[in-house]
Amino acid sequence: MKSETMERALAAFTIESDSILATRDAIDPSVFAQAVDVLSAAPRIGTTGCGHSGIACMHFAHSLCCIERPARFLSPAEAVHGASGFLKEGDVLVWASRGGKTDELFSILDICRTKKVTVIGVTENLDSPLAQRSDVIVPMKVTAETDRYNSQGTSSFTALSAVFDALQTAVIEETGYQNEQFALIHPGGAVGKRLNKNNT
Repeated sequence: MKSETMERALAAFTIESDSILATRDAIDPSVFAQAVDVLSAAPRIGTTGCGHSGIACMHFAHSLCCIERPARFLSPAEAVHGASGFLKEGDVLVWASRGGKTDELFSILDICRTKKVTVIGVTENLDSPLAQRSDVIVPMKVTAETDRYNSQGTSSFTALSAVFDALQTAVIEETGYQNEQFALIHPGGAVGKRLNKNNT
């Protein structure tokens, strides 16, 4: 492997770290608190996004289920073919899009508005069309992607995932979720064995 290749690979860690720190510094505590309050009280939570954002949203939905917040990832394609029926009045939809202009999400947000579903967005573009249709907007910041062309969804995925991890961390605190509850629903794997070792 070329030496410059290794240099660029190692630089990826710094580049992604910079985006995480920039995102942390962009967080408005009062707005973040709004998002946490809404997520903590929601009967059901949907998440949606495309590409790398969609993958991060899938993980967020799983993370919410792990703390017993009923959540489901809504594929943008399926959401406009009936899957948005999962959401009822009083529920929450979380969407993610770095640029806030992802065409596939507009119809979903229109459905949510009609059904009186609270919409939380995570985006870098706070003035974007999608942001303007949302009730709460949590910012993310990307200083640069890690590839030489600054085009792959690398740092943007990491920054978004960090936002979602911070939200889940806060919801655990606000709801008083206990590790014993997690032990019950996670008996599998090494984590399950560790959590349940005193129950056997």
